[in-house]
This record gives sequence, C-alpha cells and structure tokens, in this order.
Amino acid sequence: MYVCVCNGITDRQIRAAVDNGAHCLDELRDSLGVASCCGRCADCARRLIREAQIGHWDEGMLATA
Repeated sequence: MYVCVCNGITDRQIRAAVDNGAHCLDELRDSLGVASCCGRCADCARRLIREAQIGHWDEGMLATA
C-alpha cells in the first residue's frame, strides 16, 4: 500500500529500508523521502518501522530458543 502519496513510497519500501538498517523516521526521510512534503504519512511510517523492528526481534528470539 502507498504510505507516502507525495513521494510514491510503499510499505514494502519502508520495510526493506528497515531490513537494510533504517532505525527511525529521519533515516527513512533521508533515504526514501518519506514525510518530506506534507508529513501526513509520518505516523504510519513510524508504526511500520516499529512493526518491522518487532518482527526482527521476534525472529531473533525464535532463533535462540
């Protein structure tokens, strides 16, 4: 789904950026341009970052269990 309509950024692109090391909205803004225009996508982008990070944490916990 499109998260940032202004720049045509999708949830998949945000998840991929987190997979590649993005940790916060500022890093997504620098790399993808998320929330660099109107800013309406900022909350959704932050939520996607958290969800992706939790997913990574859960995968790590399963690997060590």
